[in-house]
Amino acid sequence: MTLRAALVQLTSSDDPGENLARLLPVLRAAAAEGARLALTPEVTNCVSASRTRQREVLRTEAADPTLAAVREVAAETGLWVLIGSLALKAANDPQDRFVNRSFLIDGAGAIRARYDKIHMFDVEIGGAESYRESAGYRPGQRAVLAETPWGRLGLTICYDMRFPALYRRLAQAGAEILTVPSAFTVPTGRAHWEVLLRARAIETGAFVLAPAQTGRHAAARGRIRETWGHSLAIGPWGELLADAGTDPGMTLVELDTAQVAEARGRIPSLSGDRAFAGP
Repeated sequence: MTLRAALVQLTSSDDPGENLARLLPVLRAAAAEGARLALTPEVTNCVSASRTRQREVLRTEAADPTLAAVREVAAETGLWVLIGSLALKAANDPQDRFVNRSFLIDGAGAIRARYDKIHMFDVEIGGAESYRESAGYRPGQRAVLAETPWGRLGLTICYDMRFPALYRRLAQAGAEILTVPSAFTVPTGRAHWEVLLRARAIETGAFVLAPAQTGRHAAARGRIRETWGHSLAIGPWGELLADAGTDPGMTLVELDTAQVAEARGRIPSLSGDRAFAGP
């Protein structure tokens, strides 16, 4: 079975309304171009380094306008949409944190799956660039696999890609497509983005679809963030199928899902686990 997918690359600001106004025409264009699945980046609704700004503009899942509007477009067009993630206010979190949540929406507008980012981006890249995602976001605790008309889809988000055990678990549970929506930094993107994503595809024999934020992100509060872009689609043999470069927009890619079984048949490493001692 073949799937035409659309990788949506964005330069989201810290204004959710502005971001939504830019997103919806791209989703409609993807549907008009024959895409059956569109995928958006991490924090589609709001890129912000300011907790104050986030408390001003973020909403709970039930009240989030981006989620509601994307569901309406999906129902209107029949397009499945993977909202890479939304930054949302969490319900009943004692530390008053947010959640970084991915949504899979079907062509009738129903939510088929939710995934909260498990691995928090707590790093000191160097210079003045540091991140402490766990201070503002509540980590997820469960891996998520979803059924689609094109096979099983495993949901992950950005920094998750550095933890290959998650991808192996998803692939062994039947995932044929792995999603890695991201807002990757420029220094780590330049060094690691493509090689890590290709490694996850090779290790699992799965397609990897990684829509990304790109460029400099306008901010009413807090520091200006810059992200790497280069949304990628990678085949199950590790081959690069599409690279969106650094401009916002939409990139179409054709997936032949029969290639998953072919790749796994050639290198059956998912069934080759052996127990070992140490260290």
